Amino acid sequence: MAEIVARARAAEAGGFDGIAFIDHLRAPGAEQQPLWEAMTVAAWVAARTERLRIGHLVLCDALRHPAMLAKQAVALQEASGGRFELGLGSGSVPKELADFDIGHENGPARRARLERTLALLPRYWSGEGDLGLAPAPTSRIPIVIGGSGPATMALVRRYADWWNLPANQLDRLRRLRSSAGRARVSTQQLVGFVGRRADADRVREVSRRRFGYLASGLVCGNAEELIAHFAAAAEQGVERFYIWFTDFAHLETLAEFGDAVIGGMRRARS
Repeated sequence: MAEIVARARAAEAGGFDGIAFIDHLRAPGAEQQPLWEAMTVAAWVAARTERLRIGHLVLCDALRHPAMLAKQAVALQEASGGRFELGLGSGSVPKELADFDIGHENGPARRARLERTLALLPRYWSGEGDLGLAPAPTSRIPIVIGGSGPATMALVRRYADWWNLPANQLDRLRRLRSSAGRARVSTQQLVGFVGRRADADRVREVSRRRFGYLASGLVCGNAEELIAHFAAAAEQGVERFYIWFTDFAHLETLAEFGDAVIGGMRRARS
């Protein structure tokens, strides 16, 4: 947990806008690795940072009753001074839910459950009527929904403040953008960052060996190359990038990326 806080603080100092966690019982693809409970991690990090927006990509709807999720979200929103965002999905690893006897629903049934939760949350948060819960949030809790299928896009259009499109599907952005309604666009991007003192060939080789299966979801380059990459995506309407690092976000990587890439993009806009 201390390592997570250290990375969050380094990201905050480096100019990142927020941090997002995953929500699983076991880490997908790395089931033997330790994985902390997602809402507890978010609360812990929120208490130890001052500016970062705190969220998840994404919470699994099946793991929490909607009323309890609503209470947790309000608690985090108020405790963090309005920095919490609620990322929510139907569950990307059905086997995990089945293994722990949480649910055995198929994809359409999980999406129907998610839609029910999304419809209930505003009623819980209103503080009024038969389902209103106290305390109500004093500021809006943004909703983040990811995906690109027709059923998911209907949920995005109806409920989301942010639509997260996987980076390896950016070629579909222009076609899908109208389906997202008023939701703003974000994307996940795995980055092999070639720092000033790094061996570029080595960074690219390790990055592709570890994460080459992500295809265009992985981008490698130095600060200049990455600025050009992000600027091109921004021109297509992407307003936020969730960055993963192929070196697992060493503190030095976060600091240099913040200065050279984030700082470089901001200096170019000013």
